[in-house]
Amino acid sequence: MSTTIDIGISKKDRAAIADGLSKLLADTYTLYLKTHNFHWNVTGPMFQTLHLMFETQYTELALAVDLIAERIRALGFPAPGTYGEYARLSSIKETSGVPKAEAMIRMLVEGQEAVVRTARSIFPAAERATDEATADLLTQRIQLHEKTAWMLRSLLDK
Repeated sequence: MSTTIDIGISKKDRAAIADGLSKLLADTYTLYLKTHNFHWNVTGPMFQTLHLMFETQYTELALAVDLIAERIRALGFPAPGTYGEYARLSSIKETSGVPKAEAMIRMLVEGQEAVVRTARSIFPAAERATDEATADLLTQRIQLHEKTAWMLRSLLDK
């Protein structure tokens, strides 16, 4: 029984795609942590709305990290899974302290948009390799994060 992967994508292309997906995984997990933190610590007149909204968002992000990690594994590479790896790979920085609710919203908009940019950056490698499965995953992630960013931005309009 062979353990060689032969899915019609070269090892070099699979490695490039997995590298990009590892960055997407790190961004997604970092945004998950930030969103969960804000869910726990939000205060103010919008507490109930934001507490529930953030819970919906971090729950979706928790499911997304699994999908992204499993795609990396299907391509034949290990998925990063430590805080150190995520800190090194992520384009999203941690937030220290407890910001006010409006600042939390702004930071989450920035985080959602950062995930979109990271996902978009993987498309050239996926398209070169005709990796439709990864392209489909990226399309779904981009669509969801753009919608979430819009919904969060809508809270800031006065």
